[in-house]
Amino acid sequence: MTAQHKIGSGFGHDSTADDVLAGIDLTGKLAVVTGGYSGLGLETTRALTKAGAHVVVPARRPDAAREVLADVSGVEVDELDLGDLDSVRAFADRFLASGRSIDIQIDNAAIMASPEIRVGPGWEAQFATNHLGHFALVNRLWPALTADGGARVVSVSSTGHRRSDIRWDDLEFRQGYDKWQAYGQAKTANVLFAVQLDALGKDSGVRAFALHPGGILTPLQRHLTREEMVGYGWIDADGNPVGQGFKSPEQGAATQVWAATSPQLDGLGGVFCEDCEIAEVSTDDSPGVRPYAVDPASAARLWTVSAELTGVNAFG
Repeated sequence: MTAQHKIGSGFGHDSTADDVLAGIDLTGKLAVVTGGYSGLGLETTRALTKAGAHVVVPARRPDAAREVLADVSGVEVDELDLGDLDSVRAFADRFLASGRSIDIQIDNAAIMASPEIRVGPGWEAQFATNHLGHFALVNRLWPALTADGGARVVSVSSTGHRRSDIRWDDLEFRQGYDKWQAYGQAKTANVLFAVQLDALGKDSGVRAFALHPGGILTPLQRHLTREEMVGYGWIDADGNPVGQGFKSPEQGAATQVWAATSPQLDGLGGVFCEDCEIAEVSTDDSPGVRPYAVDPASAARLWTVSAELTGVNAFG
């Protein structure tokens, strides 16, 4: 596992996806970007295609995705509902049948602070969609990820991981639902997934990274009312962002694009990134990742639990 310390990337908070791709040619590379038609995912898709990559966008609403991406060349859209393991399997089967390899997979799709929703066999929807669906997807696509000597898998987390460690005794919030704690657990799971995937996959050439993209106002906030966002100090009464901390979507997409493509990360993996840099471990309000989110023992435990829940494990 790579040390969780800055490497001096030269990029930062204001860098854009195009900035980090300057001089990088992705011609002939194939990327899979879940949710690649909205918010940060859309900017990620645009940036990767501009650099020459062919991007596959699995979408819960494929017709809407095709409409949004109509003016972006080098993109194909397929159907995928991360909250439905049958849909995950069907997408993976279709992709594997095409015989293509994957160079980059960015697990970008997410829901945030949703009301209590149950999917599949009764799973809490944020954990199921943000973590379990992507867990099953990566494991089912494993032959394509390893086919051409390896790939990078990028798990989009957030500082939301600070809201909760994994609730080992009540993963599914059967004992009372809190939408922000559920989001926090799901985002911690995104980081732990990258830690364990990197440990398991590096001998096959697959390296994994997790990240916080920054504060960005996107459709991810769809479950929040304007009043809530005013109360959090994110926007004013007219809906305008408050303060200087927010990034543009182009800046917000930068860290996941950097993690997916930067030669600065060659030979590294299993780390949490932010502002186009490997983050430091933090136990206070300073930037960085909480120790529990990068704990190898917790990562291995979560992998075992996730494999049991989904019935999928490329390493079983």
